[in-house]
Amino acid sequence: MAIPVIDFSKLDGAEREATLAELAAGFEEWGFFQLVNTGISDDLLERVKKVCNDIYKLREDGFKESNPTVKALARLVDQEGEGLAMKKIEDMDWEDVFTLQDDLPWPSNPPSFKETMMEYRRELKKLAEKLLGVMEELLGLEEGHIRKAFTNDGDFEPFYGTKVSHYPPCPRPELVDGLRAHTDAGGLILLFQDDRFGGLQMIPNRGGDGDGRWIDVQPVQNAIVVNTGDQIEVLSNGRFKSAWHRILATRDGNRRSIASFYNPARMANIAPAIPAAAAADADYPSFKFGDYMEVYVKQKFQAKEPRFAALANK
Repeated sequence: MAIPVIDFSKLDGAEREATLAELAAGFEEWGFFQLVNTGISDDLLERVKKVCNDIYKLREDGFKESNPTVKALARLVDQEGEGLAMKKIEDMDWEDVFTLQDDLPWPSNPPSFKETMMEYRRELKKLAEKLLGVMEELLGLEEGHIRKAFTNDGDFEPFYGTKVSHYPPCPRPELVDGLRAHTDAGGLILLFQDDRFGGLQMIPNRGGDGDGRWIDVQPVQNAIVVNTGDQIEVLSNGRFKSAWHRILATRDGNRRSIASFYNPARMANIAPAIPAAAAADADYPSFKFGDYMEVYVKQKFQAKEPRFAALANK
């Protein structure tokens, strides 16, 4: 089973209505889908792959020598050699990661990294804002509603950050997760994943066979994977639910993953924007995004419903 792959260029042509229907199904039934022909050039995407691969080579020794998860796994394997019972590592991820924001320092090596990634982030931000417009149209909201919500009606800038991750080969993938199962806290997530090595899995909201099983997000060359976070679930009053996803550690390959997050400002007020009757009588509290994040960082890898409940009781 494969998640939907949608030709985004058809949104602006004669097949607009059919493409909107595909996007609606992607948001509502799946929670994950892939876009091809997004308008981002293959040349830029290939350069992004190169600089991110190059920067990991500079970080690889540090990961192997000092990453806490590497050390924890080594201790666990030593215990196995002593005949002690094995238990999976529950509170760590097999992930080398750093984040990019325009107002924070960037890596200076390799020299082309910053220039390439700044260009990529500009293009991806345009795509994110176009997708917000698609969501507004599908939800029957006025143009610009989601951006207004994310910025507190223009008082603040939305948060826009990029997480650059690698998942190196793991000698004992049955003992640790690449990234533990979770839903994303924020708004819209655009992922440029590896097109050679898999590992990303998700549980469809209502798509697929509907039995709640994990399915692979299949590698597709130069596609952008789209998923929505908890704040879009609230704004849509449960119509566009955030989907559970995880990354498996694997023995082979070195998975590259570049996730960009278009989120509300921390001071933005988030509330359902459509009537409950239009969303199967769903109901969510209103809250400041920063308050939600305080709950989320403590409960990221737990069920999301108690996170919403905690805000409702404030």
